[in-house]
Amino acid sequence: MSGHATVAVSLFATAMLATVAIGVLSARGRARSLSEWSITERGLGTLFVLVLMAGESYTSFSFLGAAGWSYRYGIPIFYLIAYLSTGLAVAYLVAPALWTYCARHHLVSIADIAEHRFRSRPLGIAVALICTIFLVPYVQLQIQGMGVVVNAMSYGAINLKTAAVISFIVAETFILTSGLRGSAWVSVLKDSLAVLSIAILAIYIPWHYFHGPSELLNRLVAEKPNWLTFPGAGGGTFGASWFVSTILLNAITICVFPTTVAGYLSAKSPNALRRNSILLPWYQVLLLIPILIGAAALFAAPALKNPDLALFTLVTDSLPSPIVALIGTAGALSAIVPMSVFLIAIGTLCGRTILGGGLHGNATDSRQRRASQLIGLLVGLLALGGAVLYPKLLVNLSVLSYEGIAQLVPAVLLGLYWRRLTAIGVGAGLLTGGAIVLLLHATGYDPLFGVNGGLFALAANLAVAAAISRQSEPADNLPLTARQAVNKA
Repeated sequence: MSGHATVAVSLFATAMLATVAIGVLSARGRARSLSEWSITERGLGTLFVLVLMAGESYTSFSFLGAAGWSYRYGIPIFYLIAYLSTGLAVAYLVAPALWTYCARHHLVSIADIAEHRFRSRPLGIAVALICTIFLVPYVQLQIQGMGVVVNAMSYGAINLKTAAVISFIVAETFILTSGLRGSAWVSVLKDSLAVLSIAILAIYIPWHYFHGPSELLNRLVAEKPNWLTFPGAGGGTFGASWFVSTILLNAITICVFPTTVAGYLSAKSPNALRRNSILLPWYQVLLLIPILIGAAALFAAPALKNPDLALFTLVTDSLPSPIVALIGTAGALSAIVPMSVFLIAIGTLCGRTILGGGLHGNATDSRQRRASQLIGLLVGLLALGGAVLYPKLLVNLSVLSYEGIAQLVPAVLLGLYWRRLTAIGVGAGLLTGGAIVLLLHATGYDPLFGVNGGLFALAANLAVAAAISRQSEPADNLPLTARQAVNKA
């Protein structure tokens, strides 16, 4: 192992030990209930909600994928900033309503919302299964993302498989003991390192390679104009229609994403969520820096075989090993934090709704918590096995994730505002939308006419759900809608 690698690996190991200690100690003196494990007993203030939800949006994809997309495609990568910020504008209205509804009825997941609103355990189970199917690829993506980050940061001294195992052990250690609260506390460390890393990159890389950002931008305009206009350098796939439709679909979907809802429900009050929706868009501005670094790599490393290595190729080439370790640790924690939240969400969905009997089952709270923790462990092992043995198997499903979870909008969100919607209508719409998503991907027609195929699927889903609901009778004794719950709170 070289001297540079020794320094980087030593600092990385210290940071991982600190991460485990922070995550485990955060549970001291806390109740051992499912609500505490999954949503911190709704006990997080504005700052912790901010860093927790920032941790979900600023993942290993921010260090790898954002720079990689910038390197490979150019301007289409700005959809990432656009939909996250637009989604927070939607969340300003949606998040307080969801929080109030769930707090009033003691709900802890989106499967709980569907089951309670429609008085239908089968619908709750369907929501839990769909979420699990589409979240597992995200867990594997974070494991593999950490592998790439740590391998690059250690100058190749730590291989991809070893890094994957490290990420699994670190994340599972603190989520099994402290749950979402541990993720929130680790997010403080992660965000501190991420902001410091981004500041270093923003200042150092443009001046090291180009004597300033203006020269980089001038070269982009003169030598790479295709990267600055739609559809970018990727041909006709990511045009303006795809850009706008993807922002629209993702902005709606992110508000009902299982991990996002877990973040909502962890807050002390709706006001904490409103403040979060105001503050967090500023955090998305940081994503401009990896995008800029990806553009810089077009000239500093023009022959990269793997675009996802654009950022770390420049980092390891130009910065001293302690700074490389700092940036690598920030990237690794940007995989560990969202991975832990995904596993907690999956564990809660399956452990409570499927194994724990749902809202009205006979299982005790402690049994539901143990079942949820076991599911989190088993799913983590599944994702780890996929990352080590079959790195492309589950990841291929990730392209379907947002489009698949978008089909839950009627069950989780629309039903809280439209009292006439029924379980039969929602179920039929869910089947219709899901079938269209799978069909478009299987036949290669996504995007369709340049538009994100998930939007067509969601439109059909809503049409079927509305039509069938008008022909069927709603359940008796339905709970208050979200609007009614907010008005009475």
